[in-house]
Amino acid sequence: MQHTLNDRMLTFAGLFQAAGLVSRSASKGKIIDNYVESSINSLFKINTASVEDIYNGSIHLRFGLEILIKQMNNKSKLRDIEVTRYAITLLYLEKKLSKNPEMLQTLKKGLDVAESQAEYFSPCHENVIASLADLYKNTISTLNPKIMVTGDETLLQDTNNANLIRALLLAGIRSAMAWRQCGGNRFQLLFKRKTIHAEAKNILDNLPSINTLV
Repeated sequence: MQHTLNDRMLTFAGLFQAAGLVSRSASKGKIIDNYVESSINSLFKINTASVEDIYNGSIHLRFGLEILIKQMNNKSKLRDIEVTRYAITLLYLEKKLSKNPEMLQTLKKGLDVAESQAEYFSPCHENVIASLADLYKNTISTLNPKIMVTGDETLLQDTNNANLIRALLLAGIRSAMAWRQCGGNRFQLLFKRKTIHAEAKNILDNLPSINTLV
């Protein structure tokens, strides 16, 4: 399948959405909203007809698009250094993962188990999130560099919130993989910032308004 610039922007927004939700969870605690649900659900959308299907529609990437636009803006005051660090590290870890067939197989098996749980409970049920967190700890977390999440120590030590953060990091890996499969590369990050900013803004400006999204 031939992928478009729009496809790359959506997967890139998915990456930054996961990174932004990690940051939010670390500072505000466990919040389950439409954006978290979309990110977690993306882990179970491996074979889809389109990139939009990974996230159940581009409307559920509004949060990620807003973050991406700020990160690609030339005004440094708008950027969140921590979110950028998470996103860049996830891209690096995904590249390592892509060269590790044994770990990829472990991830596939683990996601199959979590998906079965999600069908019985719900994708964001505590049991499912805990399974995804354990899968992250046993796979991605063993790679270097480690992602050091900063925030409120009390919130970071809360088991359920820590599990959500790990599950969201795993969702970030999934979007990083989709971004690479759509033709994304580090060259674009270095030399196509204006293009990324403009395209992300164009997608955001054309999204329908849904007041029910939190």
